Amino acid sequence: MRWLYMTVIAILVLVTVIFALQNLESVTVAFLNFQISAPLAILIGLIYLLGMVTGGSLWALIRWALEGSKRPQGA
Repeated sequence: MRWLYMTVIAILVLVTVIFALQNLESVTVAFLNFQISAPLAILIGLIYLLGMVTGGSLWALIRWALEGSKRPQGA
């Protein structure tokens, strides 16, 4: 089973590298008064990492709120 996992990971890494190599052209993203120009693959990676950070923070906040609401009020 370990070899299956390693094969899947290797395929995903290979697909990611191919995607990055095929998307080296520079694109410009503008938001309000901010602009950034970078290769498309790098921008997608940064947005993915930003989503991981904010998604993890949101999930932790929801979990904290749910656990707090289950505690007895007298404790």
